[in-house]
Amino acid sequence: MPQQWNRRRLLRLSGTIGILGLTGCIGGSSTNSWDIDEPITVASAKQYNSPECSCCEQYASYLRENITGDLSETVPDDIQAVKQEYGIPEDLQSCHTLVLTDYVVEGHVPVEVIDQLLDENPPIDGIALPDMPPGTPGMGGEKDGSLTIYAIGEDRAETEYTEV
Repeated sequence: MPQQWNRRRLLRLSGTIGILGLTGCIGGSSTNSWDIDEPITVASAKQYNSPECSCCEQYASYLRENITGDLSETVPDDIQAVKQEYGIPEDLQSCHTLVLTDYVVEGHVPVEVIDQLLDENPPIDGIALPDMPPGTPGMGGEKDGSLTIYAIGEDRAETEYTEV
């Protein structure tokens, strides 16, 4: 009888781990598929993390592997106040906010898109990848289709910046 209980428990545990892995941060990080050949240079960057969010830390690790420059992390008392301060529309919000010298980057944006933003230097406040899509840098799971990165700034809240 104990063998049957162990087998059942093992199956239940395996199913639970599989479900949790598919739903987000607990799953393996997919950052390797988003790495770039040459790190980009930023003067300074500050990432504001949501409390108790492990994917924010994973995204910061991904950034440290793909940028040169000073990156600091903080967990503010009120993450919504930070998003409001930087003008991030509610429908474009994610779990963390990255502030570069001239731009704000919301969510799990691949560093190749940050590099594009810095190279092009468009007249916008920043870019956003809303929510926490599976398969993005710092998130577990598989990427499902293309990802739309939006421009942030004044009337541009729904303007597509790029697609990856």
